[in-house]
Amino acid sequence: MSLFRRLFAIQTVLVVFCASAAAQPNSATLFQNVRVFDGKNETLSPASNVLVMGNVITIVSTADITIDPKLPVTVIAGGGRVLMPGLIEAHWHAMMVAPTLATAMTADMGYLNLLAAREAAATLMRGFTTVRDMGGPTFGLKRAIDEGIIAGPRTYPSGAFISQTAGHGDFRQLSEIPRTPGTPLSYTERIGVAAIADSPDEVRLRTRENLMQGASQIKLMAGGGVSSPFGPLDTAQFTEAELHAAVEAAEDWGTYVAAHAYTPRSIKRAIDAGVLCIEHGHLIDEATAKLMADKGIWLSLQPFLDDEDANPVHSPASRARQLEVTAGTDRAYALAKKYKIKTAFGTDVLFDARLAGRQGAQLAKLVRWYTPGEALKMATGDNGQLLALSGLRSPYPGKLGVVEEGALADLLLVEGNPLENIELVGDPAKNFVVIMKDGKIFKNLVAN
Repeated sequence: MSLFRRLFAIQTVLVVFCASAAAQPNSATLFQNVRVFDGKNETLSPASNVLVMGNVITIVSTADITIDPKLPVTVIAGGGRVLMPGLIEAHWHAMMVAPTLATAMTADMGYLNLLAAREAAATLMRGFTTVRDMGGPTFGLKRAIDEGIIAGPRTYPSGAFISQTAGHGDFRQLSEIPRTPGTPLSYTERIGVAAIADSPDEVRLRTRENLMQGASQIKLMAGGGVSSPFGPLDTAQFTEAELHAAVEAAEDWGTYVAAHAYTPRSIKRAIDAGVLCIEHGHLIDEATAKLMADKGIWLSLQPFLDDEDANPVHSPASRARQLEVTAGTDRAYALAKKYKIKTAFGTDVLFDARLAGRQGAQLAKLVRWYTPGEALKMATGDNGQLLALSGLRSPYPGKLGVVEEGALADLLLVEGNPLENIELVGDPAKNFVVIMKDGKIFKNLVAN
């Protein structure tokens, strides 16, 4: 068989496989005898039954549910297991999880997309049915997932993260500057990882380009970072006018801006410009925490610790910055709790497929600061509220992160009680016996 025919045959098998998993509008799935964690309350329901019609949860009831016998239905005997919303990851980089940094910066985009597709399927099988992608060329990957060509989570894409010159997203070599009119874009700009912008007009242009491609929110680099080649951690990046240009353009499209920022100065400037979500914030101080709480600003905070789940770093300077950030993690969570800041869960895994596999284990680490119920609520219902800030730019109209009538049917059936033992989410292959996304069953280990 020719190479072309073999590739065509493989593609056909994949399409047929994905299509077979699709939830038909007139199909139904009935979960019987389950205890529901609804993503809003830190308790379980009494023994209940949950009916999914198409891709929507239509009935949640302690009473028996009667279905039209003419309707095709899949019955899943819960056996008293816990039914909960699919997990939501609030800070993900789908195109930058699996490859090493060197591979990501040099490999062919076709190869990188295939790596990302494999990782997308693995992400879904870890029980993360939705990710908020905070920078990278994910539009094609998202489309392939949404069309059923490959398996993967719902994706809220940001597109290229926007950085100033010498900012956290400027990966150019010193030999590539100064940039002059007509100078070719750098590699990371050409492939859609980053967009370099200086001046309100350039920021506005790059924001609109991302929105044009389908961004559900905009990501700006408002301060230095751990892996910044040239942007030290303490630096504030973009002027307030530049940040506000992105906010204004995003608001015109009914969505919002999230800003990478660690320090009080960077955070405050972003808030003053109208940013609605701060990514990271590990070096926050008391006054800035109170400001965030007073203004209702979201804090997308990651459980960064100096442990086995620390992202790989590639220089002594980056390692020093990493230690500074991890030293601030406990205080950041303490301030978030003290001032009741709206806090989201994410991992920000980069350039290490092994770490990606520990996504659920990192969620379980939140019990260092929260109860299991609080942690699970953060990764379901709370993160769903953050996603709702995208408004009409949301690619998936409907409610996510909750088990309630009318919500989208992203569901996990868990062996054991994660409200008592959150470590269960760290072993999804064993403990997530059913994984459903958009009313489609992607995994079912329950014997009927």
